[in-house]
Amino acid sequence: MTTAPAPGIRARIEHRCGRIVDARWFNPFIVGVIALNAVVIGLETYPAINDPYGEALTNANHVFLGIFIVEILLRFGAYATHPADFFKSGWHIFDVVVIGAVFIPGVSSNAQLLRLVRLLRVVRIVSVLPDLRVIISGLARSVLPIASLFLLIIFVLYVFGIVGWMLFGDVLPAEWGDIGVAMITLFQVLTLEGWNSVAAEAVDATSPWAWIYFIVFVLLAVFIFFNMLIGIMVNSLEEARARHHKEQAESDRLTMTTAEQETERKIEAMRKALDDLEQDLRDRR
Repeated sequence: MTTAPAPGIRARIEHRCGRIVDARWFNPFIVGVIALNAVVIGLETYPAINDPYGEALTNANHVFLGIFIVEILLRFGAYATHPADFFKSGWHIFDVVVIGAVFIPGVSSNAQLLRLVRLLRVVRIVSVLPDLRVIISGLARSVLPIASLFLLIIFVLYVFGIVGWMLFGDVLPAEWGDIGVAMITLFQVLTLEGWNSVAAEAVDATSPWAWIYFIVFVLLAVFIFFNMLIGIMVNSLEEARARHHKEQAESDRLTMTTAEQETERKIEAMRKALDDLEQDLRDRR
């Protein structure tokens, strides 16, 4: 009696787990379980429901945990021939930490920590849905550009605050008496919340030409900066989407079964042979 080699066993495990994970029903099923888990957590906040049905809700949480553990094992099994690649994805690490946190000593005995761990399972919906992953990745990639834009806005507020103090500080000290209150006033203008009343007060107290100051600030700080912010977000989302497609293609390539990889190699060899044959025919002509 012979035993199949370990690589062959791992390949079969990877193939079967990969078929389940890639099935159309798998992700919607997990999303549904996460949604039910969120509903159960919400029901636990009502004493009128939790007191008589607390044990049933606890058992439901145990069932959800079991489903999530099986899910992680299936996802890990889809990388059976190359398990290290499973941990190359930050979302996989996040899932493992969230699901495995309940087994950390002291967590299950601490009610607050246990509730927090259960709540994190709801956050897992981000890692399950590809579109949400793209949005979160885009937000993360936009942090540094937005921080630079924020510094630029602070600089513009400071410069215009000095100018506003020079123009209106003597007659309107409550709004323009020093650089601090001037920047706060300009921030109100920046949000477009009652900025016309601020401008009208300054015009009445000084000169009709004061409108130029506010119009320039609104055009520069509001419209230009907000458009720059939108541009940063759109560009970050496009980069995140392109990176997601690249990672998905790489993941699909890695999760191919041994037979599929062999078929792909044969196809590539046939293409190369055809290219060589075409080159040989061109050389003979």
